[in-house]
Amino acid sequence: MSRAIFSQPLSGRTCNRNRRPSVPTVLVRAAALACALLWACGIAIAQPNGPVKVGVLTDASSGYAALSGTGSLEAAKMAAADADGSLLGKPIEIVFADHQNKADVGGAIAREWFDQQGVDVIADLINSSVALTVQSIAREKNKIALFSAATSSDLTGKACSPNGFQWGLDAYSLAHGLTEALIAGGGNTWFFITSDYAAGQAVEREMRTVLDQHHVQVLGGVRFPLNNPDFSSFLLQAQTSHAKIIAATSGGADTVNLLKQATEFNIPQADQKLALTSYFITDTQALGLQVAHGIQYTTAFYYGASETSRAWAARFLEHTGKMPTWNQAMTYSAVLHYLQAVKAAGTKETAAVIAEMRKMPVNDPMTTNAMLRPDGRLMRDVYLVEVKAPGESTGAWDYEKLSAVIPADQAFRPLSESECPLVKTQ
Repeated sequence: MSRAIFSQPLSGRTCNRNRRPSVPTVLVRAAALACALLWACGIAIAQPNGPVKVGVLTDASSGYAALSGTGSLEAAKMAAADADGSLLGKPIEIVFADHQNKADVGGAIAREWFDQQGVDVIADLINSSVALTVQSIAREKNKIALFSAATSSDLTGKACSPNGFQWGLDAYSLAHGLTEALIAGGGNTWFFITSDYAAGQAVEREMRTVLDQHHVQVLGGVRFPLNNPDFSSFLLQAQTSHAKIIAATSGGADTVNLLKQATEFNIPQADQKLALTSYFITDTQALGLQVAHGIQYTTAFYYGASETSRAWAARFLEHTGKMPTWNQAMTYSAVLHYLQAVKAAGTKETAAVIAEMRKMPVNDPMTTNAMLRPDGRLMRDVYLVEVKAPGESTGAWDYEKLSAVIPADQAFRPLSESECPLVKTQ
């Protein structure tokens, strides 16, 4: 069995650097004293033969907690169990912390984990600003970062790293499939309600690129802060614009609040549709089918895709009482592949594990023969799904129906357009 160890950010221990120990008479005593001082200061000594240690760094208390949070921790624990619970003769250890959607907090936790707790890999990392910070730290420390739901395309673009891997959707994949589908359905005028942080702005840019290619008119746009409680003024502007598509680049609790308030404005109507770029099955659970039916969205995990994906989702439901979001499914997939790579390498040494990760195809209950590109992007098919009407659902959590499968080579930015330095140097 894998074991979860809950970690708190930064222990707060201090070291008295002014205290001078007596000069030892033998080198052994000097080494012992140095080790004692390091321990007193809270500085861990590297343990290359220690247990494989996975950190799940996520939002456990804010707007993304329902779609990541402790569910992502459970997904990582399931991956550890499916890797037989131990590697290299020791139990797999999992630590967990809340980055509070703050890049400085996430960065501090990552440094403590790498420097003091012997963490080998950090997973989940929802929130793009946190993910970009940890990407840089992992490269500096020669550790590994697995991004399940951070959607900034910069993670495999201009800020790419040989130590970072993007498992879930990104701004390009979130924008292109949905935008093309809505244009094909007659969406020839648009209005944007955009979350005012890196991921939201990136998705809007990608959507505008597609709109420009099709000569579609954008009638306006507004931006809102994270955890925004009141969308009424933004929705009123969108409604009075008479745009056929109101595109909301929000996520988590913001999406739920926006949709609840949109119903008060009678949006969507016959002549206006909502386009949601970051939507999860837990949002439908919070809203109910009466409000959410008809919403189309892109997802990296569709539980009905196969018998194995259904079985895994049922197992997750049994563990948590909820169906998995695509972020949580990608956390499982990424952690399992990492653990399988450690087993294949016979070591947790970073370079050897990364080589195996790149060489081995990703196969798990929701992934078949997907490969990692040189920029760190996992090339997997994605799904365009629609929320069922109340009369179509057969029971709890039966909320989604498949609209289209988008092949990986169409879902993600072509390498020929990549800004990743790792690609340009090859």
